[in-house]
Amino acid sequence: MIDTASPKPTLEPGTPAPDFTLPRDGTGTVTLSALRPQKVVLYFYPKDDTPGCTTEALDFSRLQQEFAAAGTLVIGLSKDSVKAHDKFCARHGLGVILVSDEGADTAERYGVWAEKNMYGKTYMGIERTTVLIDGAGNIARIWRKVKVPGHAAEVLDAARAL
Repeated sequence: MIDTASPKPTLEPGTPAPDFTLPRDGTGTVTLSALRPQKVVLYFYPKDDTPGCTTEALDFSRLQQEFAAAGTLVIGLSKDSVKAHDKFCARHGLGVILVSDEGADTAERYGVWAEKNMYGKTYMGIERTTVLIDGAGNIARIWRKVKVPGHAAEVLDAARAL
């Protein structure tokens, strides 16, 4: 049985983005608050090397230089280990930063750790969500239950508009 009694945090545009320090692909850590005044795209995805997640990572990687020109850093977050992220990056030539949230603490604080259902089986997992964070560390925009095709380009347009 999955415990759904605790309410999901409600994050809205204009509210501070929850800070985190997480291990990243390669080596080291990423601390969200240390990235200011840079804008940040934080995209939550379920699992390395699955079809939708691979497409999303490749789309964000292809647009990485354009995000950088817009003063925006792109970070992908899943529960996968740093070792899995390293393999994922190497296999697909990814250019975005991937952070590991193995305990799902950050996913929970962003309200994206959710009950999911596949083939009649209920389980907890990351709901594909993207958060655009402005240079002051506040949430500028949230995309929930993301559909991958065209999403990275839409996020780039929003980052440019900030």
